[in-house]
Amino acid sequence: MHPVLDLFHPAVAAWFHETLGEPTPPQVRAWPALLNGHDALVAAPTGSGKTLAAFLAALDVLTREAERGVLPDEVRVVYVSPLKALSNDIQKNLLLPLQGIFERLPGAPGTSGACPLRVAVRTGDTSAKERAATIKRPPHILVTTPESLYVLLTSASGRKMLSTARTVIVDEIHAVAPFRRGAHLALSIERLEHACAGEDGPSSQPSVRRPRLQRVGLSATQKPVEEVARFLVGTAGVEGRSDSERGAPRCVIVDEGHKRALDLAVQIPKSPLEAIMSTEVWNEVIESIADLVLAHKTTLVFVNSRRLAERIAARLESALADRLGTSAASTMAMTLAMAQAMPSTSTQSLAPAAAKLVGAHHGSMSKDKRFEAERRLKNGELRALVATASLELGIDVGSIDLVCQIGATKTIAGLLQRVGRAGHHKSLVPKGRIFPFSRDELLEAAVLVSAVKAGALDALHIPSGGLDVLAQQLVACVGDADWQLDELRALVRRAWPYKDVSDKDFDDALQLVAHGVPTARGRRGAHVFFDATTGTIKGRKGARLAALTSGGVIPDQGDYSVVQSPTGAVIGTLGEDFAIDSMPGDVFQLGTASWRILQVERGVVRVEDAQGQPPSLPIWHGEA
Repeated sequence: MHPVLDLFHPAVAAWFHETLGEPTPPQVRAWPALLNGHDALVAAPTGSGKTLAAFLAALDVLTREAERGVLPDEVRVVYVSPLKALSNDIQKNLLLPLQGIFERLPGAPGTSGACPLRVAVRTGDTSAKERAATIKRPPHILVTTPESLYVLLTSASGRKMLSTARTVIVDEIHAVAPFRRGAHLALSIERLEHACAGEDGPSSQPSVRRPRLQRVGLSATQKPVEEVARFLVGTAGVEGRSDSERGAPRCVIVDEGHKRALDLAVQIPKSPLEAIMSTEVWNEVIESIADLVLAHKTTLVFVNSRRLAERIAARLESALADRLGTSAASTMAMTLAMAQAMPSTSTQSLAPAAAKLVGAHHGSMSKDKRFEAERRLKNGELRALVATASLELGIDVGSIDLVCQIGATKTIAGLLQRVGRAGHHKSLVPKGRIFPFSRDELLEAAVLVSAVKAGALDALHIPSGGLDVLAQQLVACVGDADWQLDELRALVRRAWPYKDVSDKDFDDALQLVAHGVPTARGRRGAHVFFDATTGTIKGRKGARLAALTSGGVIPDQGDYSVVQSPTGAVIGTLGEDFAIDSMPGDVFQLGTASWRILQVERGVVRVEDAQGQPPSLPIWHGEA
């Protein structure tokens, strides 16, 4: 057993050693700092165990409290992921170590049977019933997204639940730090810090300030790593900062680099590439991918748009069926065999699953459909899965032999993330093939491969926070709580993107939400009352509702929900333009299945199974 495992509780160390063997270098370097309560940023290649490095230290503390019987029903760890799909995947993969650890604690109170440690997910996919249950009985580990964290902090009950947190883990931090979404998250983390620094015990007792919230950042690709560390810890965690110097972050940086042995190449079709993709190139690329899929056990095909994901999934399915000689008779025989094995399941419901060798995975598919695609790939039921960025950030889909990238990823980090999904283990070599569709994409692909081989990485720039995000968070802060001007201004400046916000800019944003904007019907959007005499800021009527319904910086696409009749199951979403232009009887593809439109209502498209009839492809705007 590695000496670093001696730092853990014997049950935690035993589970890790017996299940996973030797720890990886980033785990060895990160655990001493994390177990001592230090902030840490762990930068290491995909598949090196970063997530478990962060969670195992938190699980060790919870295990010791559970063994002593002093573990209360309260949130201790908040895990923030930029993707809903990754959040659900983390919850699923946490259940195994939790159960394994507590099986090795036979004498601990409450360990006879179910694990006393609970994990819950709070995202946009979480039902109202699950949200209410989370508030009523808080989990020990809350898995959420930046937007859902903002929503929780905007309600009194949510802040109360989060106020007991001791650790916040920000996964894939590089995916949000350079954007407005990162500025929004930075302010939410400072609000979380403020909520966690409240009173212990009744209000009649003196206030006891809790220790500072431990912050842990995880990323596979980031440069410069020191700037990302500053973003993580905020200005309160940076020492020696001046106008001419950035300051040193008080944060343990575990930088294992991003370089990893890769089997990476550009695959060019026989037909010449033109300024735009020709039909010949399209057909040859599909045929080449089909050959590669058959030569490997499992393949991930990454594309840059949802429409292209559906299109390639359909064409690839057809190409594989032609090669394998799949016929209607063989499909029906497979379906009947499955029906005999599961008599309670209808033959009609089994037919689509039995016939498919290729699946699709993107953000316009419902949670259940995405989960089903991930499960089938992991269990070896799919030969290939065509995905957008929804599978880019480390979701566990089992062992992947090959990654095919259609077109260029535009960034070195994006290519490393996607190719790193293959061979997602420290002992394996990721294998990736890039398929350009045009001359421009060929040039980009060649430059990307050259940069990867040279060990280069995109420079990450964290811009100053936008005043629109600031105005939104100001309304959220005072929605159901009063603040003092100086206190609120200080909180904003603790977020690294707002470290240099001037008094004028802050006051202008405050005046905007306090006085609103002039319209023909008078001023609108006045959500805040500001008393300049006392410096008190309060929320007006409807301020909290405005903050909750306008939260985040991800634009609202106005998509229509696709609902299957008569079950009422949600299949996914369609673009507004496509839904409005559709008529009853039209057949379209979503999630590699054909659906016939029954009725188009306000915000809803009701469909039925089209039994494999030739479909059209949906259109979504605002992607690629």
